[in-house]
Amino acid sequence: MNQPAASLTSKTRSTQFAKFTFLLAALAFSANSLAAQTSPTSEAKPRLEASRRIVVSVPDRKLALLEDGRVVKIYDVAVGAPVSPSPTGEFQIAQRLVNPTFYKPGVVIGPGQGNPLGTRWMGLSVKGFGIHGTNRPDSIGTNASHGCIRLRNSDVEDLFARVQVGDRVSLIAEHTDELARLFGATPGLGDAHETVQASNESTASREGEAHGDR
Repeated sequence: MNQPAASLTSKTRSTQFAKFTFLLAALAFSANSLAAQTSPTSEAKPRLEASRRIVVSVPDRKLALLEDGRVVKIYDVAVGAPVSPSPTGEFQIAQRLVNPTFYKPGVVIGPGQGNPLGTRWMGLSVKGFGIHGTNRPDSIGTNASHGCIRLRNSDVEDLFARVQVGDRVSLIAEHTDELARLFGATPGLGDAHETVQASNESTASREGEAHGDR
């Protein structure tokens, strides 16, 4: 018995719709498969930032900036006087300030030539200590501070631009093989030199107190 034309047309449309739906599903599956294959490739090569570290040799009175273990630059510094030695150990940069204001009980010194902190401050993760500039560039290369690490203002500005909060800082009080590798010193040298300078540096420390410097 012949079926009505309307019934045949309905079946044809249903068949075409089913094929179309199947085609869409196949295309979606192919797209998902392609994304799954390409995603690991993009994640396999993440961009890694350089691992920065500051190493301060107290006996050499020098600071090295390292990136991925490679020496980028070495700076001359002033370190703590015998009566107010620099802290030693592993720290991090906790704060970065441009043109800092110096605070001391009863004393506030704003940015300018007379500021003991110079033009930049990088506070460490030990309260009250940091790496900074100075208003006494003649003290660089000596044990003259109240414990902070001083650089010439031009040097501290250069270092400041190269580091970020969170970067590691190692303050080392005795000669080690690493310091010998970084600064060319021989373990054991420099101790006599420090002893000879001790009395003069104690005087320099007292002068530092008058300036309110650390």
